[in-house]
Amino acid sequence: MRGSIDGLGSSAPIGAMLPAVFADDDLAQRFVGGLDDVVAPILNALDCLDSYFTPSLAPLDFTRWLGSWVGAEIDGSEPEERLRAAVAAAAYLHRVRGTRRGLSEAVRLAFGVIPEITESGGADWHARPLGPVPGDPRPHLHVALRLPDPTPADEHRLDSLVAAARPAHMPYTVKVTVAERTPER
Repeated sequence: MRGSIDGLGSSAPIGAMLPAVFADDDLAQRFVGGLDDVVAPILNALDCLDSYFTPSLAPLDFTRWLGSWVGAEIDGSEPEERLRAAVAAAAYLHRVRGTRRGLSEAVRLAFGVIPEITESGGADWHARPLGPVPGDPRPHLHVALRLPDPTPADEHRLDSLVAAARPAHMPYTVKVTVAERTPER
């Protein structure tokens, strides 16, 4: 948490801004020196304000708050690296929300693994009208995720993530399975 920091000097000392009559007044200088100690962390934060809104540079507690502010898909249990990546990608994910790419990226940021997504839709064109409609007539979406050590909480987290990031009209199913381990040589 930010607060008073021992030895942090003010970038704009109040004593230097006082009228000349108080320049040699010891009591006035000590009084505003105490105010400088209180104001210095605020001025320091304002001097570095752009860093607070850069997830890779911001303090961790501020990054968590920023994640809630920008609507990042986080639950508070992510490692710091994935938390910062999710907050940084939040605006992009809102632009691609409801698409296969957006869903895949949201799941990858939350779990660190690329999901397998199957869907019923499709796109095609024909030179003549009334051509065949691509995809299945009944909409569906299935998201499978392979994790090294899955828990029941992972399936619940995936379910809530897919429910939020899928197209609104699309029924869906999710499945979390154990990733196959490759033998190390």
